[in-house]
Amino acid sequence: MSYVNRIQPDGTPTWIDLRVPDRERALEFYGALFGWEYDKEAAETGLGTVCLLRGRPVAAIAQAPAATGAGWTMYFATADCDGTAKRITDAGGSLLKAPTDVGEQGRTAIAEDPVGARFGLWEGRAHLGCEVVNEPGSLVRNDLVTADPEPARAFYTAVFDYTLDLNETLPDFDFTFLRRPDGHEIGGIFGFPNAPRSVWATTFEVADTDAVVRHAIAAGATADAPEDSPYGRIATITDPFGVEFSVITRAAS
Repeated sequence: MSYVNRIQPDGTPTWIDLRVPDRERALEFYGALFGWEYDKEAAETGLGTVCLLRGRPVAAIAQAPAATGAGWTMYFATADCDGTAKRITDAGGSLLKAPTDVGEQGRTAIAEDPVGARFGLWEGRAHLGCEVVNEPGSLVRNDLVTADPEPARAFYTAVFDYTLDLNETLPDFDFTFLRRPDGHEIGGIFGFPNAPRSVWATTFEVADTDAVVRHAIAAGATADAPEDSPYGRIATITDPFGVEFSVITRAAS
């Protein structure tokens, strides 16, 4: 079991939340898909409705006006939200929401990188972030998909001191791993010329990709056909609100 019981090192994807115009429908959809239960009282803390797997936080879902756009947001861990926010603007990014406290839970900011991808910062206090990862029903990875990867690579290495590592497993793709200074891989940047926009893609682990896709479609989503990759069987799903995410059943190691 992949439990997280401490604040993650800077630059680690540590939290995700979903903003939708119909929270109750989203709770029903994702709860059925991933087996989540909900701590609705947590909404009073400013986090939104916290999604629980075996009683531990894995994500949050919040009501948002339709005009703001629905979508998943990934948050990088930081020990200094204000300092990292300054590094973001110094490196050519912009702040959509300046650093602000979320009660006693932590301090957060929302930013946009130079290629237009949105992400958040999370300086954890009472709320660590995702406390279950890398197993069915939880976050397994985030990758930036963009038609303009070079400015993105320069930006994220400047902000989080990542190193870059080419992906030799997929030599036909423009994919670069991002690694923390300690060498830990946190995700990657995928240069895709036909990407309609730059986005941090969210991928959840599941026990059976095909079964999850069938369930999602029956619940009002659309999905690409599952495909096998060197890393496992993967599919992209678009939820009933038009929000894309991926699911993967990882290959046995």
